[in-house]
Amino acid sequence: MKLSMQKKTVLSLMLLAAFGGGIVADAVAFDARSPDRSSRNKSQKAEVRYPDATREEPKTKASTKMQGKLSKLFKAYEKENNDAETLALAQDLLADAGANEYDKGMAAQLGAQAAYNLDDTATAKKLLQQVVELNSLDNNAHYQAMLMLAQLQLQDDEFVPGMAMLDRYLAETKSTKPEDLIQKGQALYQMEKYAEAIPVLQQAIAATPEPKDSWYSLLLASYAGADQPGEAVKIAEQLAAKNPADKKAQLNLVATYQQADQFDKAAAALEKMRAAGQMTEEKEYRQLYVTYANMDGKEKEVISVVNEGLQKGVLKPDYQTQLALAQAYYYSEQIAPAIDAWQKAAPLAPNGDTYLNLARVLWQEGRVPEAKVAARAALDKGLKKPEDAKKIIALP
Repeated sequence: MKLSMQKKTVLSLMLLAAFGGGIVADAVAFDARSPDRSSRNKSQKAEVRYPDATREEPKTKASTKMQGKLSKLFKAYEKENNDAETLALAQDLLADAGANEYDKGMAAQLGAQAAYNLDDTATAKKLLQQVVELNSLDNNAHYQAMLMLAQLQLQDDEFVPGMAMLDRYLAETKSTKPEDLIQKGQALYQMEKYAEAIPVLQQAIAATPEPKDSWYSLLLASYAGADQPGEAVKIAEQLAAKNPADKKAQLNLVATYQQADQFDKAAAALEKMRAAGQMTEEKEYRQLYVTYANMDGKEKEVISVVNEGLQKGVLKPDYQTQLALAQAYYYSEQIAPAIDAWQKAAPLAPNGDTYLNLARVLWQEGRVPEAKVAARAALDKGLKKPEDAKKIIALP
């Protein structure tokens, strides 16, 4: 007769611990775009970055009285590693009562970039907000400032103003640039608005001849977050097939299979990694044996993986590992090694339950004196139902 132990419950908890949250999305780096230093060269015609923008470019130009200060600011900005001086000159010009809106807009833009370079994002955001509110620069500069402000707000988890600014940027510029859409998709993902992120990310990927793998990873994580495991599996399989040597892509595939309750495919993916020599960490061996433990009739596979991991020194002989080994031996009718594993697991257990299970097995095997010793140890460690151990101790 088998023991009435919570095999699946114990191993499911181990599975959760092994995966630690499941699929990991690759972060898409925010691109705080700087003003183009070459754009002030009169011999070069500036690229029109926003040909479909709804905004009419202002006619305001630099004031005559501020030409000296602007020239000094430009020269400071063009020097490498001169951000502190640039920011100081920009703030001085902004405080000058004689500066017009264009002068201030230009000073705020260059000062914002200098502040950003100095890791002073609070000042950078404040100055970028001024650029947007002054509304005095050409479309290229105005919308670059708007986008950079949105990026910094989102980067600082200021999701409401950041998303509002990003939506305004997209609406006014009519931009369908993939890199802009990805910014919105990532922000929606970070806000846990997975269903809203999916179509945005799909649009960005469809508009790009060679989408980045990180974009697909973000889409994969959004599908998983939106509880669409079938679509997540498709993306994960594509990434894994494209990058067979990328361990992260393979482990994301495993996590996706797990979340879709496709344990057989998860095991096969992990075995493929094992054969390729990619399983080098404890958590990876644990993932594989826990996956097998959640499948019916895979006790021999659990035993094989655990013993290999222990022999290689990759797996530690800790409580979870010894418990999984004991259960796998027991359910495959290998009682002697099961007892040995339980004897190793019991002292490491948080309570007396493992000692009690050991006592039960020893009693079933007719090893009553040893069963009594284990039952006493179970009482010492603590039991919710101590009467079960006391019954064993009271045996003749």
